[in-house]
Amino acid sequence: MTTTFPKPLEVERKWHIVDATNQPLGRLAVRVANVIRGKTKAEYTPHVDTGDFVIVVNAEKVKLTGSKEDQKIYKKYTGYTGGLKEVPARKIRATRPTMMVEQAVRGMLPKTRLGRQLGGKLHVYAGPDHPHAAQKPEPLSL
Repeated sequence: MTTTFPKPLEVERKWHIVDATNQPLGRLAVRVANVIRGKTKAEYTPHVDTGDFVIVVNAEKVKLTGSKEDQKIYKKYTGYTGGLKEVPARKIRATRPTMMVEQAVRGMLPKTRLGRQLGGKLHVYAGPDHPHAAQKPEPLSL
């Protein structure tokens, strides 16, 4: 008996839509990352892209529990001396609300070429509208 591995061209891909309204950020990110990786499918293989596409809407309404709104700090280094930029989550939510969800999900994907490829399957929008109606996304049960 031999083991069969799914080939990337043979994998059936679906589109899922998730409403982030009042969803805790970490729990939402785990569920979305598992769908993107393909862990919800029977033919999951760690080294093959077997995942689906995910659309996250209402990212500006994602919930941060406790006092993370003020205490959670997003850091970015510009590459220059003294170039460490620190921004609290409250300011990120006001300026770029999609960044919080994107960083949380991408942090849960592999840090390899496959992980970068999987990151392209995530589409995050601040409001309820998205341009992917032609793909007929199915609601993702969380």
